[in-house]
Amino acid sequence: MQALIDVILPVFLVIGAGYGAAWRNWFSEPTVDGLMKFTTNFAIPCLLFRAIWQLDLGGHIDYALLISFYTGSLTGFTAGLLGARFLFGRDWEDAVAIGFTCLFANSLLMGLAITERAFGPEALEPNYLIIALHSPICYGVGITAMELVRARGTPARTLPIKVLSAMFRNALVIGISLGALANLFDVPQPVPLVDALDMMARAALPAALFGMGGVLYRYRPQGDARVIAYVCVVTLVLHPTITWTLGTLTGLRTGAFRSAVITAAMAPGINAYIFANMYGRAKRVAASSVLVATALSVVTAWIWLSLLP
Repeated sequence: MQALIDVILPVFLVIGAGYGAAWRNWFSEPTVDGLMKFTTNFAIPCLLFRAIWQLDLGGHIDYALLISFYTGSLTGFTAGLLGARFLFGRDWEDAVAIGFTCLFANSLLMGLAITERAFGPEALEPNYLIIALHSPICYGVGITAMELVRARGTPARTLPIKVLSAMFRNALVIGISLGALANLFDVPQPVPLVDALDMMARAALPAALFGMGGVLYRYRPQGDARVIAYVCVVTLVLHPTITWTLGTLTGLRTGAFRSAVITAAMAPGINAYIFANMYGRAKRVAASSVLVATALSVVTAWIWLSLLP
C-alpha cells in the first residue's frame, strides 16, 4: 500500500488534476492542445535528445532487456491485430490501429515517471534504452502494417519511403535520432546548452502528465466495450507477463528487469490515438482504451511494482 501512495499515486494525481481542470472547464481544449504540443514537440524531444546524447550506447546495450520488452510489445501487436480481425470482426485497417494500441505502451510519460518515483533518477538508464527504440520500432511496425494493408497493388518499392517520411515527421523520433547522432560522433556538451536542455527536460514530464489528463477527459469511453477490455488485458497483463518471463529466463539484471516490467505494464500511450487519428481508423477504440487502461493501471501498476525484486 505504501508503494501505491509514494510512487504511483502522485503520478496519477497530476493526471487527475489535468482531467479535473478540463472537466471544470478551467483548462480549455485549445490550452490542452497547446500544452501537449509544447511537451511532445519540444520539451520531451529535448529530454530524449539529452538522455540519448549522454547514454553509453557502446558499452551498455542490454540485448536481454530489449528482447524481453520488445518480444512482449510485438506479441501484443500481433494479439491486437488478429484479435480485432478474427474475434471482433473489424476490417484490416481497424485491426492494425487496434494492434498499434496494444503495441505502444506509455513508456515515456508513465513508465519513466513511475520508475523514477520508485527507484530514483539513477535507475532510468534502462528506460532510456527502451525509449530510444520505442517510437522508431512501434511507428515502423504500425506504419508498415497499415501501408501494406492499404497498398492494394501499390508498388512495394514506394513503401520504405512512405514509412520513413511518416516516422521522421514525428518530433520524438527526430529528438532520439539527433541525440544518437550527437552520441555517435561524440559531439561536445557545452555547459550553457546542457543547462538549457535540462531546463526543458525538467518541465517535460509534469507538464505532459497534466496535459495528458486534459486529453483523456476529451476522449470518454463510448461503446466497443469488448474490444477495449481485450486491449486492456493485452497491454496490462500479457505484455508485462511476457517481459517478466523472458527477463527471468535471460537472467536480466535487477535494475533492467524493473525498468522493463514497469514499462511493459503501462497503459497505451497517447500515441496510440495519434496513430489511429492519422489514418482515421478505430479512433474511438484507441482513445477509450487509453483512458480505461490508464485508470486501471493505478491498480495493475501497483501489483506489478509490488511483485518486483
